[in-house]
Amino acid sequence: MSLSHAVPVHAAPAAAEIPPFVDVPSTLADVTADGVAAPSELVPGLEAVVARARDEGVDLHIVVLDQPARLDSHLRDLATEVGAADGGTVLVLGPGQVGSFSDSIDRVTLEAGQDSAYTADPVVSADQFLDVVTAPGPSWTGLTLALVAVVALVLGGTWWANVRRGRDAAELVSTPPPTPESGDVTTRKPVRPSE
Repeated sequence: MSLSHAVPVHAAPAAAEIPPFVDVPSTLADVTADGVAAPSELVPGLEAVVARARDEGVDLHIVVLDQPARLDSHLRDLATEVGAADGGTVLVLGPGQVGSFSDSIDRVTLEAGQDSAYTADPVVSADQFLDVVTAPGPSWTGLTLALVAVVALVLGGTWWANVRRGRDAAELVSTPPPTPESGDVTTRKPVRPSE
């Protein structure tokens, strides 16, 4: 009986898939013009969110789709496409779907922002997304310094305890055992069994 050794075949990563109903050149032109590609009735509210983002130091672009994409990942692919062309942070909103891309905000923060952006109103969604991605995070420098201080205290305490134990042990070793001549030891008479 012979065994055949199969070599695993690794497929290339799947190509980005943008929803077929999206006109990418038109979307890019809209985003370049005012930071927003959305139905006209939503543009003023979304432009206000983009302006607030700019004031908070975030280069935000928002795309709103009027149809759902086949997969949620298609919105992230579209956001990545827009971000590759324009840079910054891109939020893509569709009916019940959210996708994002950023060249300056980490993925964990983007995902948290996306989680807050699931509303029926794209302006509210964009506003909540912005609130999350601009919220101050933990002070990693402060946390790191506190952790280093705690470790230093524990190590110092351990060192002190070991030194103290070592001194106590050295004193025990350097002290001669008591002898009957020194008078420190009580001598006992041997006990003899009764006859």
